[in-house]
Amino acid sequence: MSEVRRFDDGPALAAQVAHDLLEVLVEAQADGGEAHVALTGGTIAVTIHRELGRLGPESGVDWQRVHVWWGDERFVEPSSPDRNAHEARADFVDVVGVPGSHVHEMASILGAMDVHAGAEAYARQVREVGSGEFDVVMLGVGPDGHVASLFPGFPQLRSDGIAVGVTGSPKPPPERISLTMPALNRSRRVWFVVAGAEKADAVATAYEQAETLTDPDRDDRLPAARVHGRDETVWYVDRSAASGLPGG
Repeated sequence: MSEVRRFDDGPALAAQVAHDLLEVLVEAQADGGEAHVALTGGTIAVTIHRELGRLGPESGVDWQRVHVWWGDERFVEPSSPDRNAHEARADFVDVVGVPGSHVHEMASILGAMDVHAGAEAYARQVREVGSGEFDVVMLGVGPDGHVASLFPGFPQLRSDGIAVGVTGSPKPPPERISLTMPALNRSRRVWFVVAGAEKADAVATAYEQAETLTDPDRDDRLPAARVHGRDETVWYVDRSAASGLPGG
């Protein structure tokens, strides 16, 4: 079963996500190990990252033992503001001092021949440096129910690798690199972070499908309904995004 946590607005949602992530990272490091988190992009992610940048230095997290990954990335110039990593670094990752060797960006157009080569390179990095599972994967949800850069009806939904190249994205830019469904599902915790009325229908449909449909590969099942954490799956939603869920 998924858990739904409702908030009055985006800032309240972001504050709680940041607080919860810091707690998880401290817990993951309690035995002296390293923590692995996969970040998302989007407007609400910006607010979350700024809150993490504000709270992170005094949180008790050993940022030298944190690995930062991304669920997806736009295959554009490395300095482009369209890249998810660009904002996350400026507002959070570089602020708290995650070591450069622990910041695992997906390839830009200068780092790989094409999106497919970039995806292969990221898959190698996950295999070589990853822990076998993420402690937390954070995901936004599009109005069409997509997560990361896995869009409804796209063949990448059936990829059984770790990362996959995406072309012809319905959202610009058209070329992207994304973790696959199997990779996203190798997470102890999956947190959907969603704000805005335009996401309400997708949130309600994905939540219902995840709770009621037993076949994860049904073609009519939204991408957001196919991702779940091994220990927990949590929907962090503001009042507008939650309006179609049971109980409003």
